[in-house]
Amino acid sequence: MTGEKHLIVGLGNPGNQHEKNRHNIGFMVVDALAKRWGISMKRNRKNALTGEGTYQGIPVVLAKPQTYMNNSGLSVGPLSRLYEILPENLLVIYDDLDLAFGRIRLRASGSAGGHHGMESIIEKASTSEFPRLRIGIGRPQHEGEDVIDFVLTGFHGPDKQKLKTVLSQAADAVETYLQSGIEIAMTQFNGVFLDEE
Repeated sequence: MTGEKHLIVGLGNPGNQHEKNRHNIGFMVVDALAKRWGISMKRNRKNALTGEGTYQGIPVVLAKPQTYMNNSGLSVGPLSRLYEILPENLLVIYDDLDLAFGRIRLRASGSAGGHHGMESIIEKASTSEFPRLRIGIGRPQHEGEDVIDFVLTGFHGPDKQKLKTVLSQAADAVETYLQSGIEIAMTQFNGVFLDEE
């Protein structure tokens, strides 16, 4: 895998008002990776904030589409073509309501699972055969709480304290994927659940 360029995309919504939302956890993971790898996320390319660098000799492009979540494919499709990224070298990171907060799940390929951002990417990239990393954000705990309102709010209480650990774990999973491939990363991280300290 070394030598081939990888595109790592975090999904979210642009704008300060969305920055800390649960829905933006993909952006947060990309920011954590950029910090780890010393990559500046300043360049605007194909409707995304991007940064280029290397991890352990592997060329990487980090991207945060600025198209709003549901139209992520309008950025990711053109970016993949611009950088001539093979499907197996595209990793998309996004939030998942059906996974408990503290759980992450890697897959080598698959359907969008009802996630509109992923539906858009699969359509515009003309393939679903690319790896993805889902970050659990859980579901609303309070009866009658709207799911859309829930994903567009921030992390509070114990979840807020645990967020840093979750982002670190997700960044570790991305590094394992880059070094050892998706199958080993899946084996290592898919069963892990971060209990409250």
